[in-house]
Amino acid sequence: MKKTVLVTGASAGIGKATAIYLAQNGYDVYGAARRTDKMQDLKTYGIKPIALDITKDESVMTCVEEILKEAGSIDILVNNAGFGQEGAIEDISMEEARYQFDVNVFGAMRLAQLVLPKMRENKHGKIINISSVGGKIAFPLGGWYHASKFALEALSDSMRNEVKEFGIDIIVVEPGATKSEWGNVATDILLKVSGHTAYKDLATKTHNLFTRLSKDVAEPVVIAKLVLKGINAKSPKARYTTSQMASSLLLLLKRVLPDKQMDKLIMSQLK
Repeated sequence: MKKTVLVTGASAGIGKATAIYLAQNGYDVYGAARRTDKMQDLKTYGIKPIALDITKDESVMTCVEEILKEAGSIDILVNNAGFGQEGAIEDISMEEARYQFDVNVFGAMRLAQLVLPKMRENKHGKIINISSVGGKIAFPLGGWYHASKFALEALSDSMRNEVKEFGIDIIVVEPGATKSEWGNVATDILLKVSGHTAYKDLATKTHNLFTRLSKDVAEPVVIAKLVLKGINAKSPKARYTTSQMASSLLLLLKRVLPDKQMDKLIMSQLK
């Protein structure tokens, strides 16, 4: 019997690639996003598009209820919906900061709350939270984004041990630089937010660095394969991280270097 998967943020990037890849590997997939018009092509893969505004509780509840009514259960939840709000912490309004958390943290956790009861009843289930290497390492001018991903990592750690006895796995996937719509959007926002403030020099240097790095990014299907690896594993790892050399090296250095040395390393890339 096919297992049912809900993938959020399925209108583009990692979410779309993951929805397609899981459908191609025998899963019954629902792809959820606000922009349902961007998901119509998913139907050719047997994927069912469903509307979801992750910042609105009514929309989240309706989405889950519709899937449960039609499929009977949600066996796997892939919390992929997210974006990055770039700019100095001082320059970003609290309204924008809250929205960052609404999408990247609270929306994901609300979905988890709604799918867990059925998973507990079935005594099995997997929740995959798409975090980031930026959930372990914080760069300047990305504070609110990094904070949201750090929070997602912490919540995943807590939840993993809360639900283990019910046969449910909580898995974190940490992509490095990946080809996506919001990557370019984030760098443009960075200049709009902090390109004309006290942080303009740092913003320009950071924008230039992002532009250079954008030439060497992973295809979204690379992350989709990590998701499938976690789903198929009988005893999955707590975390699956991209194998990109730059990301792996950064994570290693973060573990071994004192904070001040890590700060110097990061800032040296912005000269």
